Amino acid sequence: MSDFLRDFKKFTSKQLAVTIKEIPESRKDWLLDKFSFETRKTNRAESHKIWQDDNHPIDLQEIDAFQKLHYIHDNPVKACIVEFPEQYIYSSAKDYAGIKGLVKIELI
Repeated sequence: MSDFLRDFKKFTSKQLAVTIKEIPESRKDWLLDKFSFETRKTNRAESHKIWQDDNHPIDLQEIDAFQKLHYIHDNPVKACIVEFPEQYIYSSAKDYAGIKGLVKIELI
């Protein structure tokens, strides 16, 4: 499993960095700088460090999925990017508010 996670993190880190550079996201320079800072700080990645180093499994049966979902949806509000979670264009909060989002999701 550790080999799979290592390879998964390496692949997705590279793909996320490429995608962030391509999309019209207002915070892309800030995001890339944060990821580059972690790389310089830890010397553990080539250009952009997105994932944490550790791999601690958690039992998904024991987490409160709605609490985590609310936390994720509320992040753009806490960052003062939007007033309401469903206003953030890349959020699934739109779907939970009855508005079609950019990505097809399954509601929980």
